[in-house]
Amino acid sequence: MLTPVLFFAPEEGWDLGFTKVKFLTVENYIHPKEQEEIDLTEIIVQVDTSMVATDIDSLIKHQEESNGDLGAGDGGDVQAKAETGLIMDANGRDNLGAFFQEISNLSSTRKKISILHYGDSQIEGDRMTSYIRQKLQKQFGGYGPGFIPATNVYNTFTFKQSFSENFTRYTAFGGPKLSNSKYGVMASASRFTPEYTLDSLFTLDSLEEQIAWIEVGVSKIAYSRAKVYNNVKMYYNSCVAPTMLRVYQDGVLIHEEELIEDGGQHTVKLSFPSTPELLKYEFTGKISPTICAFSLEGDYGIEVSNIAMRGSSGTVFNRVNNASLHSMYAESNTKLVIMQFGGNSVPFFKDSTGVTNYANWFKSQIRTVKNSMPGSMVIVIGPSDMSQLNDGIYETYKFLPFCVEEMKRVAQESDAAYWDLYASMGGKNSMYSWVEKGWAGKDYIHFSNAGAKFASQMFYDAFIAEYAKWKNNQP
Repeated sequence: MLTPVLFFAPEEGWDLGFTKVKFLTVENYIHPKEQEEIDLTEIIVQVDTSMVATDIDSLIKHQEESNGDLGAGDGGDVQAKAETGLIMDANGRDNLGAFFQEISNLSSTRKKISILHYGDSQIEGDRMTSYIRQKLQKQFGGYGPGFIPATNVYNTFTFKQSFSENFTRYTAFGGPKLSNSKYGVMASASRFTPEYTLDSLFTLDSLEEQIAWIEVGVSKIAYSRAKVYNNVKMYYNSCVAPTMLRVYQDGVLIHEEELIEDGGQHTVKLSFPSTPELLKYEFTGKISPTICAFSLEGDYGIEVSNIAMRGSSGTVFNRVNNASLHSMYAESNTKLVIMQFGGNSVPFFKDSTGVTNYANWFKSQIRTVKNSMPGSMVIVIGPSDMSQLNDGIYETYKFLPFCVEEMKRVAQESDAAYWDLYASMGGKNSMYSWVEKGWAGKDYIHFSNAGAKFASQMFYDAFIAEYAKWKNNQP
């Protein structure tokens, strides 16, 4: 009965104002599309996932501290062969070589080096990052999950955190914003009061004292290296009024400190002989400082931090106060930043010009990051394959392949490296096969936990192959 409609149905469908109705075209009726399924056999064979783990003078001052020995890695042979590789020009390779020089000497220098893994919801909850962290720390040394948010809003198995209801989260990429943009490296921060400006008309006497708290603890289901740490830091800024900090360990008061009221960037550092089970940071004051982050670390080695920005396209770094960004990069000795973005922009591209504009804007973000940590390395991970339903068939978004090529271009123009996640997972229309294997969700966009580990192993293989090649060429 509906067959005659085929001859009148426009390919783009009918726009009814409140909705859009699509109908089969004559061509699709006569020659219906078939779902393409990519053979992942070769990818499965080549990727080794055997490592996946199941595993003030009168104030009280914290006295216990670490002996400085927590950090050694297991080492071991590294392979120079991988199915995928990092794409970079000569300048990018030099930058990566400088980073390799740093991490190769950690056992003797006993330094801490920070790697920050920024990304959108594809890495949310420490997916991908957790696996990469475990691999790197086992090889080169390091313990703990590194930076964690002041107040975490994503499910994660890597650490435990809770906080009082009067804390508000501010972000550079969505939701409430800080007027001074002093978010620090996480691009998010938290306060238990608004940002008050004191003047002759608005004084402290008009405000009530607030008590707020944040608890940080160990997750028993984290990867083995992430759930061990003995140094805990709290980064804060914008403290402009008296604020007392009290720190409790398993309910016992171990440290008291008046936070510095100069408005600048500061860090409260505590060291322990072993991993503290539960720490409670309690704040008392009328105007909240901005709490940028905590960091859970060992004594030396590599720290790998997960910094997820739900909904972000990665064009956020020039919205963060540069002084707060640079200060935390420098103090944490950040030597490598991984920027995994692009997926949130792909569904909205209308033409190739839009893709190129996005890529050029993303290039400016790479420049902002590199300017904030001179001499350090950036690796860009572009979008995975993503599918949309067209005439009953799941197909790759039209402009996704071009987005990948443009992000490769701007990464190399910025002396950064690029890892092609899209090609690594099978290329065009591969997401359907990943969903069928349980490696991605039914939204045909996000990896499952199993898929995230698999993708992470492919990235690590590419990274460690570059390290092996560099090491083999050293005199």
